[in-house]
Amino acid sequence: MRFQSRIVASVGLMLVSVAAVSFAQDVKTDDDISPVLPVANPCPRFSAGSVVHNPPALFSSNGVLQVRFSYQHRFDSDGTELLCFMTPGGLEDPTLHVKPGDHLIITVTNNTPSTPAFMPPLNPPNCGNPQPTRSSINIHYHGTNTSPACHQDNVIKTVINSGETFQYNLAFPLDEPSGLYWYHPHIHMLAEYETQAGATGAIIVEGIERQQPAVSGLRQRVFVVRDQLVPGNPAPIGNIPSFDLTLNYIPITSPTDPNSNIFVPPLLRMQPGTREFWRVANSAADTILDIQYVFDGVPQTMHLVAVDGVPLNSQDSTGPGSLIDVTHFTLPNASRVEFIVSAPPSSVQLAQLITMGIASVASGIYNDPRRPLLTVQLTVGNEDDNGQGNMVGTFSAVSTTQKRFAGLGSAPVAVKRTVFFNENVNENPPQFFTCKGSRSTYSIPMLRPTSWPRKERWKSGPSRTVRSKITHFTSIRFTSWWNRRTTSNSTAPTRRLPSTASTWIRSKFHSGTRTLTMHSPASRSASISAGMTLAISSFIATFSATRTWA
Repeated sequence: MRFQSRIVASVGLMLVSVAAVSFAQDVKTDDDISPVLPVANPCPRFSAGSVVHNPPALFSSNGVLQVRFSYQHRFDSDGTELLCFMTPGGLEDPTLHVKPGDHLIITVTNNTPSTPAFMPPLNPPNCGNPQPTRSSINIHYHGTNTSPACHQDNVIKTVINSGETFQYNLAFPLDEPSGLYWYHPHIHMLAEYETQAGATGAIIVEGIERQQPAVSGLRQRVFVVRDQLVPGNPAPIGNIPSFDLTLNYIPITSPTDPNSNIFVPPLLRMQPGTREFWRVANSAADTILDIQYVFDGVPQTMHLVAVDGVPLNSQDSTGPGSLIDVTHFTLPNASRVEFIVSAPPSSVQLAQLITMGIASVASGIYNDPRRPLLTVQLTVGNEDDNGQGNMVGTFSAVSTTQKRFAGLGSAPVAVKRTVFFNENVNENPPQFFTCKGSRSTYSIPMLRPTSWPRKERWKSGPSRTVRSKITHFTSIRFTSWWNRRTTSNSTAPTRRLPSTASTWIRSKFHSGTRTLTMHSPASRSASISAGMTLAISSFIATFSATRTWA
């Protein structure tokens, strides 16, 4: 196994707090905890320029989705290790469809070769093997509001080593918003490598048409964007990226000449005159996306439906949420966006979903050039993506039970904090971290509120870094007041996103323009309602935690 020790140039801030959680009351069990045997020909990949289809999918029935995974690997032609979760029937990293209140029961066997330990044993209590090795895994259910208890979404203490079998029993809360989530390994110090090797898949909580009727009956496309090492490891400059991208395992090949613009994207077949619901997950470990839908280079309107698993404007109103129109949307690592688009007219020569260029000066240390994610090809006649899960359900009535984040914006502010951002430029790559006052730390003090909801207001002090930052707030969500990149001297009116959202703020700090990205994977512990007040060198984030460790 090739292992590359790289730490993502981002700041991970984890909040831990305690709150009551509403889970489905009955406990589902699966008596079959026998090892899952290896599957022949694991981790298949497509060739560049292939037609993109939705990933294979599995669906819950009677409140339960039972899945058996064999975690496997192989090496491709250039020696890169590929990793994946395979079902006994040969499905690779399928999309898992559940409903609010369902149980997701996954039995997984680590069928990769045994490797040496790379860190000391974990302190008890443990969930599985206490000794991590370079082939250890677990599964993180990213963005879901599920318990971090052992055998649910516990990524800190869960270790599954080579030859071991482990069973998850994940209880989705009854008020889980309908939207796009995803799963991936999350062993600390291995997550980047295992994610780039491809061991990721989507999770869909069904019923989004009841929170946003505009998607009722539309064809839905599930796009999982991953990144991987560039063959030959060329210097990332110009149009040679730091990492290649794939879309549903179809490689988007990059040029070998930094001045060339020849990328080879997948093809997407669309019916003329139709509207579709696109659900995009940035499952890349290191690559930021800034997606845009263009006809002959002209940006088109994307009608935003949901961000990071929550339908927009769905939490504080009695009716269905309203759409928000944008012409591009920035997706930090792990973030998701769902939107409606229209097929291009026949007069359009080139219709593409692209990611706009994000130079290393903006992303921190990586070169993310402008490149296509897919090219639309108009097709008349029957298509082969009409099966179960490829069409959104039909609207019947507005959901009144999925108001998990209602009322957070009006909660009183309990605590105010000032947080600084810093870095150690003597390490390669530079290591980013946060400071509270003058003391360096990698964490924010634990929330131990006496009542709920609890709201805090954070203000960033002047940046102490020499480059831009991406801040990944693990375990918390934001209800954002900003839905676009906003400069410190912007006079454009702000627009609120009352559901959880990704937020980019571009503001001028003492040593130049800085970009701060806050996004909301909400891996387990809290929900955030954030109101942003932008100043020349600061922002204010107001948030409120509503669920945490159970």
